[in-house]
Amino acid sequence: MTRVLIPSGALGLNYDTQALQRGIAAKPDIIAIDGGSTDSGPSYLGRGVSKYARASTKLEWAGLMAARAEAGVPLVIGTAGTCGTDSAVDWMLDITREIAAEQGRPLKIAVLRSSQDPDQIAQAFEGGDITPLANAPDVTSQIIRSCSNIVALAGAEQITAALETGADIIIAGRTTDTAIIAALPLMRGCHAGGAWHGAKIGECGALCATNPQSGVISIDFDATGFTVTPLAAGAHASPHTVSAHMLYENSDPFILYEPGGYLDVTGAEYAAVDGTSVRVEGSKWVASDRYTVKLEGARPVGCRTVVMALLRDPHYVANAQIWADDIVDKCSAKVIERMGLAAEDFTLELRLIGQSASFGTLETRAATPLEIGVIGIITAPDEAQASEIGKLLNPYLLHHPLTQEEEQPTFAFLFSPPEMHQGQVYEFALSHVLHLSDPMAAFELEVIDIA
Repeated sequence: MTRVLIPSGALGLNYDTQALQRGIAAKPDIIAIDGGSTDSGPSYLGRGVSKYARASTKLEWAGLMAARAEAGVPLVIGTAGTCGTDSAVDWMLDITREIAAEQGRPLKIAVLRSSQDPDQIAQAFEGGDITPLANAPDVTSQIIRSCSNIVALAGAEQITAALETGADIIIAGRTTDTAIIAALPLMRGCHAGGAWHGAKIGECGALCATNPQSGVISIDFDATGFTVTPLAAGAHASPHTVSAHMLYENSDPFILYEPGGYLDVTGAEYAAVDGTSVRVEGSKWVASDRYTVKLEGARPVGCRTVVMALLRDPHYVANAQIWADDIVDKCSAKVIERMGLAAEDFTLELRLIGQSASFGTLETRAATPLEIGVIGIITAPDEAQASEIGKLLNPYLLHHPLTQEEEQPTFAFLFSPPEMHQGQVYEFALSHVLHLSDPMAAFELEVIDIA
């Protein structure tokens, strides 16, 4: 049996320290926590930075490093620094060094790097070693080379290589959310289907149980399946909460693809052990003929300025979309005329918060709000041009009438000046897989001793 302690769905989201202590008392074999994802968009990957505050990350990581020392087991983090680029890994390594010095403990650290050279990835694409996933964006070698950062998602094989170094702490670049949990059970010969299925259920900590914000769960893996136990006071798992997590960030509730194969839970059976734990058996791991790892890439696509205003007059609230469309048409024409930009050189959109900002034309529910927030989103080749378009938009958002016969209205800005400059913005450019003859071919493993 292999016991994996998972403190939280991601480092930086906090965890229940009392529940963590219960987990340590239960003598885990490893502590595993995720460090990020693509949930918050492409900017973090594009810039190679973390979305979480350094202060929070350091505080929580220090608690886990102390817990690791108490338990005498490895501590592993995957997708370090939100995006898992080499720069984010180095950021996490610096924090680890600081804590090690403060705690006064020698450490052996394994660092697994996942960043890829865009030129080499472009060459692999040209050589036919990269294939698109479903709904992947169209790419060319030029688009690949324009990426500011590309990462490969490590699987269990790469985490296993890091564990085999005997490191106290493993700081991994981009990994699948499940790999850091499944690796040790697989190394020890636990049921492969159970290892991957349990890892999927545990990837977000206590999200598979009641009191999901507590974070802390323990999963026991063995020869036939796994048992999941939430550790916060009063929290419990049920067959419903556990099985439902297969739907989380997954288009198919029965199939989950990972490097080297896929998990099939069609035959899985979920049973309540008591009022807290759930036992799962019957999952199946299906190995693939070729080993692949997913690639994620982000590239710069211009600079952004945002302008916000508020509509409260009932006449304008009721006709907000007509008003917004007219502004976009008139302001866009003015940008082309006065700035000399072509229509394809910039984007200008107005989203109506409280009416259609989330779904746009896909919105199916209608209601009359008391007020509507208007957010103007401008993207242009550089920051100066985006700012200039924002200034052209400004008078429209303050005074534009629905018709020429109406009195000139005045709307409300949230700030003065109303323009907010976001700087460089990015888009995801890759959702493809890279074919590898050796699982470690796209990754670098380094061992660091801290005295």
